[in-house]
Amino acid sequence: MKLLLLLAVPAFLLVSVAAAQTPPPATPSPAQPAPTPPVVQPTATPTPTPAPLSPREILNVLSDSQLEQAIQSLRTNFLDAGRTSDRELRRATLEGLIDRLAPGISVTTEAAVKQSAVPPAFLAEILDARIGYLRLGAFNREALAQMDAALANFGEKKLKAVILDLRGEPASTDYEIAAEFAKRFCPKGKVLFSIQKPSAKQERILTSNQDPAFSGILVVLTDKENSGGAEVLAATLRQNANAMIVGATTRGEAVEFSDVPLGDGKILRVAVAQVALPDAGPIFPVGVKPDIAAALAPATQARIFALGKQKGVSQFVFENERQHLNEAALVANTNPEMDPANLRQSGRDVLWDSVLQRAVDLVTAISFYDQRAP
Repeated sequence: MKLLLLLAVPAFLLVSVAAAQTPPPATPSPAQPAPTPPVVQPTATPTPTPAPLSPREILNVLSDSQLEQAIQSLRTNFLDAGRTSDRELRRATLEGLIDRLAPGISVTTEAAVKQSAVPPAFLAEILDARIGYLRLGAFNREALAQMDAALANFGEKKLKAVILDLRGEPASTDYEIAAEFAKRFCPKGKVLFSIQKPSAKQERILTSNQDPAFSGILVVLTDKENSGGAEVLAATLRQNANAMIVGATTRGEAVEFSDVPLGDGKILRVAVAQVALPDAGPIFPVGVKPDIAAALAPATQARIFALGKQKGVSQFVFENERQHLNEAALVANTNPEMDPANLRQSGRDVLWDSVLQRAVDLVTAISFYDQRAP
């Protein structure tokens, strides 16, 4: 009977019961956004610590009021009032001007101005049968005539290089004679340099008006005491004759001075005009810088110059080959390596003109590449 009742249940009721027992499908969850990468902050570059200012740099940026305040504070508070009097302040002012404006201003004496340095003797020599060597000595007409004769001799021997040694030249402000020396090497028609005065409307221009006596390889030697005419000649030859400069930076005194008498034999020297090159500009106050830096101790240079007057300068550049012990010496029971003359020769190595040696090496290198050039 029960079986008949179950069979009588409608089919749709069975479907409903089955659907009620079946779990509902899972609802899909929304997609999660991708994680945001962390923002990388740029590393801050540390600010470099500025270098401390020097006393000169601090003074250069002080205003007028700050300068006045410093002076008044000094006069009021300094422990020794006598050293901050009006006279001492004026003396300190002049001393500071000399320090700042050097070499364009100086204080000297009449005796020092009249005392002239002894120039080295004029010297002309042929080094290694291929290089002409000239040491001018003084900037005057006599040395100019001697140089003309030497250049003529170099030309007859067909030398292609000249070393002009200006080391030891005394100070000179005769720029007209310096121009005459320059004309022997610079092309005709070239503007050599000009002499400029701030108060003058026109400058004095010096030009080469003749053909050069020499036009080969030119090397100029300088030292730190070169001033006036010597440094003007060196700078002019580099610009107009393709000269190379070997040595030290010159003094930067390519100026004309006016001497102001101060009384009691004291003089204030003030630069009133300066020499300027067409392209390079004024030489004052930085001087002429060498293309190859080299220098000798003043005492060594003086000894070489003194000894060079007797036997020339080749002995301080080229080393003669020393004699060595050989079979003939053994047979004769002698040792040339212990010969006093040979020992003196080896001891001469201490006295060596390294500046001139650099110039000779430079000439050798330039000559080598000139021969290889097509």
